[in-house]
Amino acid sequence: MRYAFDPELAAALALMADVDIADVGAARAAQAAELAAAPAADTAGAVVRDVLAPALAEGAPKVPLRVYRPAGRGHGAAAGPLPAVYTLHGGGFVLGSPEVDHDTSLRFCRELPAVVVSPDYRLAPEHPYPAALDDCLAGLWWLAENAAELGADPARIGLWGDSAGAGLAAGLALLTRDRGGPPIRCQHLQSPALDDRLATPSARTFTDTPVWNRRNALLSWEAYLGPGVPGSPDVPPYAAPGRATDLAGLPPASVAVMEFDPLRDEALAYAEALKAAGVPVRLRLYRGTFHGAVGVAHAAVARRIVADARDALRAGLAADGPAAPSATEAAG
Repeated sequence: MRYAFDPELAAALALMADVDIADVGAARAAQAAELAAAPAADTAGAVVRDVLAPALAEGAPKVPLRVYRPAGRGHGAAAGPLPAVYTLHGGGFVLGSPEVDHDTSLRFCRELPAVVVSPDYRLAPEHPYPAALDDCLAGLWWLAENAAELGADPARIGLWGDSAGAGLAAGLALLTRDRGGPPIRCQHLQSPALDDRLATPSARTFTDTPVWNRRNALLSWEAYLGPGVPGSPDVPPYAAPGRATDLAGLPPASVAVMEFDPLRDEALAYAEALKAAGVPVRLRLYRGTFHGAVGVAHAAVARRIVADARDALRAGLAADGPAAPSATEAAG
């Protein structure tokens, strides 16, 4: 199938390796090699450290977290506490680590500015649902409980997630609403993986799109939920937030959608469902893009996606209250 990709993205496709998670070990090795070959990130203006958060689930291991704080800011800073952004990496529930979004986390840290915390949650299929969500919740509790030491405001925590990480962010928002947890001021969902049923037109049509396609999406949900479970009646909304029937009371959301992405239509449907439930939503559809297009860092549309996320978080985490009016925009 031919797609009307943004010219800068189309030119980069020849240099991009295919993603195939049929062999998870090989996919992880390929990602590790790609990250190792990338230039070292510029950490100027940020203090970065790794810590371990106590597990909340019985028998679970401690959760590794990467913590970013603007240089020169900490407890007692004259300008007052900073907002905090909890970033959740993508990777189809089977790949990834905070290193994947290291540049983005650094940018949020410096440009908002904000304290940024990113969990290295357990991956499927070795650790199926709810392991990743349990780890994300444990890291969120650690952030809230250590906010004063970090120079952060525990009442101004925002979620940012990409792909599977955005699905985890949406599940985390539901979980903390229903079971109690640190208050979440806003959520930014980028190309979110929300619905294991994969029944939308985009999920059925985009079988050959770059980076992510229907086959990878099917494999991803099988790994996360277990063989034969995706599409069955009893998948909980915390695992697949697209199944949620009550979205009232969730934090204001911004949703970023890529045009040629099998996950496109489930993200559009979720944004509309949030609006119908009275949740303020800003939805942006980026023309000519595919899942993971933000990884083509030199492309103008990729830079715009990251800048729009930063601006959405800034508005949602404003000291005088969130500013996330309902709006639908096409960008690109």
